[in-house]
Amino acid sequence: MARVVVGGTFEWLHDGHRKLLRKAFELAENGNVDIGLTSNEMANKRSRSVPDYSIRKERVCKYINEISKKRDYSIIELNDPYGNTLVQDYDYIVVSPETHPVALKINKIRNENGMKDIKVVRIEYVLADDEKPISSTRIAHGEIDIHGHLKSGCST
Repeated sequence: MARVVVGGTFEWLHDGHRKLLRKAFELAENGNVDIGLTSNEMANKRSRSVPDYSIRKERVCKYINEISKKRDYSIIELNDPYGNTLVQDYDYIVVSPETHPVALKINKIRNENGMKDIKVVRIEYVLADDEKPISSTRIAHGEIDIHGHLKSGCST
């Protein structure tokens, strides 16, 4: 039984986020998944408004219940980029290309503190219809929907 960690803001819970979460539960098998969810304070440092923590948490829980009703998971509020990864042992950390450098830094800090590495599992971006990555920024700007379909009026 593996212990897996994954984190994010999960602003829109788009198909890229869903792929990360599915991979985390796949790796855990019957183990535990800790999901770090960015706090409102961290999320609101962005240049746009992000839905409240409680709304984002509800969306994540709803999706997890759709894909895996009886799995052991915890949602942990992230007030920094590392969450519990510097104090708890995990077998895997699931990241996107965007968060891959953070995972490398986590392992560097863990090594400096005499802790074992967490195996980094990098999930490639899910591409939208225009072959560009699906992202919350693109969704917020009205370019695409959560599945990467172009909204009318957008050109490639």
